Amino acid sequence: MPELFGTPDNPASDAPVAFDLRTSDDRRLRAARFFPHGKPRGTVALIQGRAEFIEKYFETVRDLLERGFAVATFDWRGQGGSERELANPRKGHVDDFTFYQRDLDAFIGQALERYCPRPWFALAHSMGGAILLEHVHSGATPFQRVIVTAPMIDIAGLPFPEAVRSLADVLDTLGLGGMFVPGGKAASLCELPFEGNKLTSDPARFNRNAGVLRAAPQLAIGDPTIGWINAAFRQMKRFALPDFARRSRTPTLFVACGRDEIVSTRAGENFAQQMQVALHTTIPGARHEIMMERDELREQFWAALDAFLPGSGS
Repeated sequence: MPELFGTPDNPASDAPVAFDLRTSDDRRLRAARFFPHGKPRGTVALIQGRAEFIEKYFETVRDLLERGFAVATFDWRGQGGSERELANPRKGHVDDFTFYQRDLDAFIGQALERYCPRPWFALAHSMGGAILLEHVHSGATPFQRVIVTAPMIDIAGLPFPEAVRSLADVLDTLGLGGMFVPGGKAASLCELPFEGNKLTSDPARFNRNAGVLRAAPQLAIGDPTIGWINAAFRQMKRFALPDFARRSRTPTLFVACGRDEIVSTRAGENFAQQMQVALHTTIPGARHEIMMERDELREQFWAALDAFLPGSGS
């Protein structure tokens, strides 16, 4: 059975259950489920971003359990406690984002359907938000409502975007997709100094996550590969199609971060405006990871979630 790694300042909730999933292409994914005391009001599927891991969300899991929800989550292929795609386990790689849909299908079929009470809701961050929005676009989602925080609709502040996209495609075509992006490093963002980080303005939570990786360095990945970034560009190109957002009918809450330097807040807002049933809110002062932010910023996020999910608020 897979292991979860708690630390003194980042303990797991009571009686978590870790287990493996198997995708249709036989990749092993680490998953976990958590149940509240008493009868659950439903289940929140917690869907991570790039380079994340289950342990990073222990606090968020506790917050959801306190609201009466069961929680299920998993590590994407190539990161956390799941099977890697390349021999170098620090390279964040995938050939195409369609493989992530296989991961999500395995999670729904082998975790949610087997163990988790309905109704089902989804809470997804960054890359996970992009994957979830593609899933919702298919029209066959089992989620009644979804929340996406800082969804990766487009990259923020990318210089000469068309040239960068073309270069990534050329390098990938030449067989260099397994290399780090130019300047890429094996260190996780959580392993770098707090000063200058783009993830959170909360040093305690930043250091807490770094402590998990000191205890379990095998969970970490570094920068993405050329292949991953090229796959991400192809996914973002789909989001720009004229009818993509309009075909998504699942009620969706977009939570943007006012100081996000990783994904484009404007692109997310424009996408939400084109959807048939969507709300968009921005939390001023928050960096990219709102669930890892300071208490006064996280409280705004939880207020938005409580207003959006049935049965969540008091």
